[in-house]
Amino acid sequence: MNVSVPTPGAPEAPAPHHPAAPDTPSGHGRPDAARWPGVATVPRCSPPRSLIGRALLTRALDRLPLHVRWGDGTGAPGTRRLGTGGPNLRVRDTDAFVRRVAVGGLIGFGESYMAREWEADDLPAVLGVLARHVTELVPAPLHRVRRLWDLRRPASEHNTVEAARDNVQRHYDLSNDLFALFLDETLTYSGAVFRSLPAAFDALPAAQHRKIDRLLDLARVGSGTRLLEIGTGWGELALRAAARGARVTTVTLSAEQRDLALTRVAHAGYADRVDVRLSDYRDVRGDYDAIVSVEMIEAVGAEFWPEFFGVLDRRLAPGGRIALQAITMPHERMLAARSAYTWIQKYIFPGGMIPSLRAVDDLTRTRTTLRVTRDDPYGPHYAETLRLWRARFADRAAEVDALGFDPVFRRMWDFYLAYSEAGFATGYLNVRQILLERAAPGVPAPRTEGSPA
Repeated sequence: MNVSVPTPGAPEAPAPHHPAAPDTPSGHGRPDAARWPGVATVPRCSPPRSLIGRALLTRALDRLPLHVRWGDGTGAPGTRRLGTGGPNLRVRDTDAFVRRVAVGGLIGFGESYMAREWEADDLPAVLGVLARHVTELVPAPLHRVRRLWDLRRPASEHNTVEAARDNVQRHYDLSNDLFALFLDETLTYSGAVFRSLPAAFDALPAAQHRKIDRLLDLARVGSGTRLLEIGTGWGELALRAAARGARVTTVTLSAEQRDLALTRVAHAGYADRVDVRLSDYRDVRGDYDAIVSVEMIEAVGAEFWPEFFGVLDRRLAPGGRIALQAITMPHERMLAARSAYTWIQKYIFPGGMIPSLRAVDDLTRTRTTLRVTRDDPYGPHYAETLRLWRARFADRAAEVDALGFDPVFRRMWDFYLAYSEAGFATGYLNVRQILLERAAPGVPAPRTEGSPA
């Protein structure tokens, strides 16, 4: 699906088949302003704000374990060096970099990379340093007034039934061929479980099957199980469940994913066992012996988490089990991020929000009859998955171009994969397989008032 150019004032939704823009560094041509307004145009910034922003940025960078070249990136005399030593970061256009960060914060930081205003020899390493020292980047007194400059998420991206389909399609309907370029043959777009780390790309298919099988085992999926999968992907989990003899209902909001999943199901001979539906999870009816959902809760949106867990509670048959794979962050960081609008939300996953394990536990205890009975985290394996995806994506850049994606899109995707890898490598993010079961008899009924998280 081609994603339309945004209306004025709305965050841009990158269109996958726009004619390619020249891949030129800052000062030697700009990206297509119609398609990339936030990247092509450096925001206006008052001289006082720019001066303060420059002082704060240089002060912060000079204290970090980085090797920063603050200048034109050539190493010419007069180029300022900052940092205490570490991964290389070269700021090519200091004025544009300062203005973007002073006005847009971390969104501006990401857009500056997309505009080629800064570079890194090892992007995940640089972003990892920033992730580990994120609380030190802004002086403590300014944390109290952070809300005054934090950008707010557009109301149109809140995951109502109407908006959720558009949010999902902006990412997952970019192109099946694009995802196939960097995913392994299973077309599984979530964290894998490897036998050992580090791993090679050819270990990914088995690692993805290991992850899927562990989830199916958690939910006790076997012959005759009535399984509900929320979030189809391209169908690999449904195929593995059908091979066990389960009868699978799987729902997705991505038309591109549904079409390919249907083809794969038919090719495998499981059309009589797998029902792939283009449907919102809120519209599912019926009872199921097992429910599995892989990295879907992150797309739900915090305001809809109670509804999501309510659906799981209502759809689970007596004695059933729920296996969730969820990306999580520490609870205090989640609370700080709930009201912010991030680069990932603007460019990659509109409407998304990563929960904490505590939020999942609180929501299920206070809003449902479900309880978290097992939690298996494996964040380093996701960092390795992302490293392999990013390397594959870089190796196939010419094929990405041939699909109609321009160089700014490639830099955006590179930043997204590196940003995510750094998050898992540093522990800023984690991924876990969570088992939910009914509360034991005699446990008090859930409360319905208030918000637990």
